[in-house]
Amino acid sequence: MLKIGITGGIGSGKTTVCRVFETLGIPVFYADTVAKKIMVTDPILIAGVKTAFGKESYTPEGILNNKHIAGIVFNQTSELEKLNQLVHPAVFRAFEHWLAQVSPNAPYLLKEAALLFESGSYQQCDRNVLVIAPLETKLQRVMQRDGVTAEQVKARMDKQLSDEEKARMADMLVHNNETDSLITQVMALHHQFLNTNP
Repeated sequence: MLKIGITGGIGSGKTTVCRVFETLGIPVFYADTVAKKIMVTDPILIAGVKTAFGKESYTPEGILNNKHIAGIVFNQTSELEKLNQLVHPAVFRAFEHWLAQVSPNAPYLLKEAALLFESGSYQQCDRNVLVIAPLETKLQRVMQRDGVTAEQVKARMDKQLSDEEKARMADMLVHNNETDSLITQVMALHHQFLNTNP
C-alpha cells in the first residue's frame, strides 16, 4: 500500500490537511499523538527514559513528569537528541503495528509527523508532502492555540528544520494560506495518489 508522509512546521496546519484526507476515507497515523501515548505505555521506552533522565521522569502512578523532562531537554540539544533517539524507534514500532491493522481496502495511507524529516521516518514513506504557511500566520495560530508568546513559538520553530530545508526533501507542497484553496490542493493530491503505484 502507498504510504504518504505529511509534515510541516509548527502552526503550518498539517493536522487540518490530514483531517481533509480523513473525510475522503484515508487512514492517518498521527505520530505525535502516538508518541505522547507510548511515553506511558511502551515498557521499552519507559525503561529507556528512566535510565537516561532518572526515575523521577515518571510519577509513582506512571504518569510522565513533563516538567522534569522539559527542564532537561529544552536547554540542551544533546539531551533532546537523546530523548528523540528513544522515542523515534518506539514510534516506528507503533507505526508498524498500526500498519498491520489498516484496512486492505484503503487506497493509500498517511503518516503525519512534525519531525518526519528530522527523525528519518520519511524513509518509511513512498512520497512526502510538506505543508507550508507564512510565518505570521503560523505565529498567530500557535499563539492563539497554545496561549504562548511569539518568542516562545519562535524558540520551538528553531528546534525544527526550516521550511526551505524541508522543501528540498519533500516531493509535494501544500500551501496553507488565506489565498490557495486547501480542499482543491488536497483533492489534486488525492487523485494523484490514487493513480500512483507504491
